[in-house]
Amino acid sequence: MIKRTLYFSNPCFLRKKDLQLLIEYTADDKRDSVSIPIEDAGIVILDNPYITVTNALLMALVENNTAIISCNTSHMPYALMLPMFSHHAFTERLRVQLNASQPLMKNLWQQTVIAKINNQAALLKKIGEDTKKLDFLAREVRRGDTTNVEGRAAAFYWDNLFVNSVFLRHRFGEPPNNLLNYGYAVLRAIVARSLVSSGLFPSLGIHHRNKYNPYCLADDVMEPYRPFVDELVMEIIKGYTQPVELTPSVKKELLQIPVIDIEIEGRTSPLMVGIQRTTASLASCFEGTARKILFPELK
Repeated sequence: MIKRTLYFSNPCFLRKKDLQLLIEYTADDKRDSVSIPIEDAGIVILDNPYITVTNALLMALVENNTAIISCNTSHMPYALMLPMFSHHAFTERLRVQLNASQPLMKNLWQQTVIAKINNQAALLKKIGEDTKKLDFLAREVRRGDTTNVEGRAAAFYWDNLFVNSVFLRHRFGEPPNNLLNYGYAVLRAIVARSLVSSGLFPSLGIHHRNKYNPYCLADDVMEPYRPFVDELVMEIIKGYTQPVELTPSVKKELLQIPVIDIEIEGRTSPLMVGIQRTTASLASCFEGTARKILFPELK
């Protein structure tokens, strides 16, 4: 079953009633209370400082492996709440993850970078751009990507993606960076949720090592999925002549990320389901029962 993404932007009171998420609105809001089965929730986004949530509901959500995102005053995803462990063999999975050899980690990162560049090339090809350089760079990726092919591929990719404008990809840059940042934050939450579900610890990255980043592994695994977000952002801004702001309607479109159709080894599924296959295959690689991470191919 496809889990739902629940977005709350108005003041409200959220509590647990039986096995339901009960939404109660303020006196100024004339809407009736609404209930949603907790088991249906995959992601909950809290985007208003006057939302109140009971601890009983929070515990019920995390027991359901629901990712809870809290937004800051700029309405950007800022905090992520996940269960500490939701897999029956969490300790064993953590042990093999901690004991993973350097050759294995370098091989996994090589696979990740190649998959990312191939998807970037596929997206550029869809908009009619020449991808010979990216095709060449994908073949040049070595174990651990010691020559930073990923960075060279990214520079070419961003220079050619938004062909009708001068674009600089930067976290605090001009639009559509705002849409990309929001989309990536949603994607990151989906990946982190799936990692925990697969018994993996999201802080222990394959390549990312930032000591201030509690989601290094999520940032690794999401790399080949980024072009799917990029494609959605391109569709959203198509037809706009002015920079696109993060309005509620634009956010609604970005919250379709979990249900984007992707293809892994010839099998099509929603992105949220596909990511579960990816993280499960990564866990198998750490355990030594598989050698390949199952990443999607952008068509």
